[in-house]
Amino acid sequence: MTASPKRMVASGHVIAQRPAEFNTENYAHVAENAFSSVADQPLSTFSIDVDTASYSNARRFLNNGTLPPKDAIRIEEWLNYFSYDYPEPVSNEPFSVTSEVSACPWNGSHRLLRLGLKSQQISQAETPARNLVFLLDVSGSMMPENKLPLLKRGLSLLAENLRAKDTISIVVYAGASGLALPPTSGAERARVLDALGRLEAGGSTNGGDGIRLAYATARQHFVKGGINRVLLATDGDFNVGTSSEGELQRLIEDERKSGVFLTVLGFGDGNVKDSTMEMLADKGNGNYAYIDSLAEARKVLVREAGSTLITIAKDVKLQVEFNPAQVRSYKLIGYENRLLAKEDFNDDKKDAGEIGAGHAVTALYEIVPKGENAAPPKVDPLKYQTAPLVSAAAASNELLTVNIRYKQPSSDTSSKFSRVVIDAGLPLDKTSPDFRFSAAVAEAALVLRGAPDTSGASLEAARNLAQGALGSDATGDRHEFISLLAKARALAPSSATIATRAQ
Repeated sequence: MTASPKRMVASGHVIAQRPAEFNTENYAHVAENAFSSVADQPLSTFSIDVDTASYSNARRFLNNGTLPPKDAIRIEEWLNYFSYDYPEPVSNEPFSVTSEVSACPWNGSHRLLRLGLKSQQISQAETPARNLVFLLDVSGSMMPENKLPLLKRGLSLLAENLRAKDTISIVVYAGASGLALPPTSGAERARVLDALGRLEAGGSTNGGDGIRLAYATARQHFVKGGINRVLLATDGDFNVGTSSEGELQRLIEDERKSGVFLTVLGFGDGNVKDSTMEMLADKGNGNYAYIDSLAEARKVLVREAGSTLITIAKDVKLQVEFNPAQVRSYKLIGYENRLLAKEDFNDDKKDAGEIGAGHAVTALYEIVPKGENAAPPKVDPLKYQTAPLVSAAAASNELLTVNIRYKQPSSDTSSKFSRVVIDAGLPLDKTSPDFRFSAAVAEAALVLRGAPDTSGASLEAARNLAQGALGSDATGDRHEFISLLAKARALAPSSATIATRAQ
């Protein structure tokens, strides 16, 4: 007889634990970014990412008394989980660009660059009509308390904030798929809540048919100039029908052409298919969040509903050109599965990330200054060519130039703008709280990933740095991060034994 799952409460989070032998969670391997020589690779190109699932999923592990798997930690999603005091856009551009440079906390001879993008906020009154299709996994694997029951409570919060001009539909899938709630006005909240209340889990998981029906429903009630989105809520365990990642990817890529975007909400433990859910959100012009508590559901579906549901710009790409007179080498921290070839930056057919209303995107680079620890060249000198000549701009005090390319949500043609970054030599203790806090988040994630080139990093040092960079912390997210680091340090004492840095 199969042992029943054990339930546990930790720090206000209800965790349904499966016996270890049934754990089939799946995470794609993340290969750390290496340092790149500016002489060999002066351009760093990547797609933005606004997913946050990795952080809340790791929180679930830590609250449950275990360290998260290394490949479950995607550093960019940890950085982007938190809000930062970036300025609102002031021109015709869809987002502002912020930069700050100082000493790298875990390697004082290196510099750390923080780049921040912030999109325009949109008020509730300005929000266009929403055509939302909830695509809900009601298979047997969704039965535990932290899956379908938590999902129903979270979506009830969203339903309470719908307006009369909004339309909501509910598609369910298990062994078969069906329309549990036909398109209904947001004013009919009782009808929506009743439909949610009647949902029960059972059966195997035919995700492919459910996805097709959800997109067909969204297309049939498409709102021109409005928000048209499928919200897929699942543990990602597709096991019948269209179940391979390749088939699902092709299905989602085909469906996104209609202009209907996708949000993926992950739930539960024991069989979380993280790699599948992240891929679906990426290919569906959407975002991926992991819901481990009702508080997280409120954060994603109510507090941050604008950035979750309203797309301001799509296919957003960054290309950073480093000045060889100032920088010897660099490493992009995180974004490993968002890297692009330099030629992809100008290719409007190349898919990239989306940014929603009020979204902030943060990226960090660890920079080795010119003249610091010159590494041997990776290849021998060329026989027929000499090193490329530098332009007059290289003699300036410019550290780098950030080029940003994006499309309007309904356009297939991109626009571009640029910003120059200068290193003013700002000491770490004179930087903004946001700079220090984001550095602390990255340091902790690097330690938990066991990343190379971080011998000066420790969980204790990251905690101390974050403690002094709390800012106003109106939501309490930063205080919670500090408490999680204490739990992580207790679980991994060997990774935190490095002496605390002098502050």
